[in-house]
Amino acid sequence: MFEDATFESSNRIKSKSKYWMIVTTILCGSVIGVMVLIPLIYPEALPKQAMATLLVAPPPPPPPPPPPPPEVHQVQVKPQMMNNQLMAPTKIPKQIKMVTEKEAPPSQGFGVAGMEGMGGSGAPGGVIGGLFGGSAAPVVKAAAPKKIAISQGVAQGMLVEKVNPVYPAIAKAARMQGTVVLQATISKTGQIENLRVVSGPAMLQQSAIQAVSRWRYKPYLLNGEPVEVETTVNVVFSLNG
Repeated sequence: MFEDATFESSNRIKSKSKYWMIVTTILCGSVIGVMVLIPLIYPEALPKQAMATLLVAPPPPPPPPPPPPPEVHQVQVKPQMMNNQLMAPTKIPKQIKMVTEKEAPPSQGFGVAGMEGMGGSGAPGGVIGGLFGGSAAPVVKAAAPKKIAISQGVAQGMLVEKVNPVYPAIAKAARMQGTVVLQATISKTGQIENLRVVSGPAMLQQSAIQAVSRWRYKPYLLNGEPVEVETTVNVVFSLNG
């Protein structure tokens, strides 16, 4: 009886649990298979809103903000001066700033001082306004130079009064002769001014200066106006003359 209660009964219990396990496995597998096959055979039976939510891909993330533009540092190139000469810069800037200059103010006209109102039709501008205004403008003459140089031959042709020099007695006794070269200024009236010796024997120089200082010339005209001239005068002393 005790064996029936222990060993035999245990064999019967084990055999029953084994069958139940097989049946349960088959039943669960069938249920799972039916649940898998129903959506495949009848897809319209599934909730559309849930399927749309599952099938729609999420929106992509927003793009990152663009990086800030790099800072531009303006480099001012200063000219380098060495010995009053412009030298090339030692460093070339990467970016060059363009500088726009303002337009110049409109011209207000110009002219020669003291000749206002002489332009054509009363237009401002003096001589320039007269030339472009259609009427004749006065001709401005260039100022004559204060003094010009002429050759000895030209001065000889202008001579109107000549005084011969007196031969010094001491020079004649010494049998001295030669030519005294003088530098002279002929004034606007034809008189000798600023007479000075360039070369010649010392005994004959004073006599030559006294004679030439009394010479008279015609005024030298330049553009119709008398001017002072600079020239040389040769005074010849000869014992045979």
